[in-house]
Amino acid sequence: MGYIHGYSGREAERLSDQAVILRPFLHRDLRFPAGSRVLEPGCGSGRQSLALLEDNPGIHLTCLDVDAGQLDLARARLAGWERSLRFVHGDLGRDPLTGEVFDHVFVCFLLEHLKRPETALARLRGMLRVGGTLTLIEGDHGSFRFQPETPASRAVWDALIAEQRRLGGDPMIGRRLRGLLTAAGFSEVGVAPILIYADAGDPVLREGFMRRIIVPMVDGVRARALAGGFDARLWERGIEDLLAADSGDGSCYYLFFEAVGTKGTQGESG
Repeated sequence: MGYIHGYSGREAERLSDQAVILRPFLHRDLRFPAGSRVLEPGCGSGRQSLALLEDNPGIHLTCLDVDAGQLDLARARLAGWERSLRFVHGDLGRDPLTGEVFDHVFVCFLLEHLKRPETALARLRGMLRVGGTLTLIEGDHGSFRFQPETPASRAVWDALIAEQRRLGGDPMIGRRLRGLLTAAGFSEVGVAPILIYADAGDPVLREGFMRRIIVPMVDGVRARALAGGFDARLWERGIEDLLAADSGDGSCYYLFFEAVGTKGTQGESG
């Protein structure tokens, strides 16, 4: 897996902001019964894990991540919840939880970074009990629009997309979720868009989404983009122009997608 954003302190701050800003949208209808065994692969430093625990009292959460440092941060963030969760250091592609069965799996912003998301979904289906569900939340960078838009601001956004593709990820994966789940053998697949739209009528959301999520995410690939030949002055102008969407009559919108699939009886799919 090539995590495009890295693990810098600035990225940690961006992820914290993102979790707070997007929580009302991403966790709006996400509920698991008390007693459920829930797996969260790619838990990172536990930002989504905290929302799962707070919104779903009584669940038993397993947090899985390939990066030991991120798990250490998750342990610190989730101090006090030890009776409700455990941490597993391992690579989903290497079956770190072989033989274990879960009632539900929650995956957020993970598939976009995987070279073979189909393989990951097949493994996760194998970890579910019959009748268990998998919930996916992913974005679609191709949906992002903002105004005012300039050639420079569009260029830096396209540079982010190009870098993620270079690392083997799919920045447009949100639009593929139904097909991916169906191909992995899930049944009763449902997909719903989650629209983020902000203008001067909601300046707090607009500022948060543009200045604390989008711009830091883009600027996180600055060094790679410049090393690849992107003009430094064009980069600075592009970031400045992106920030202009958070002023005056500026606006922005972005689509995330939530997909839910069920593990049917053996051989059932579609």
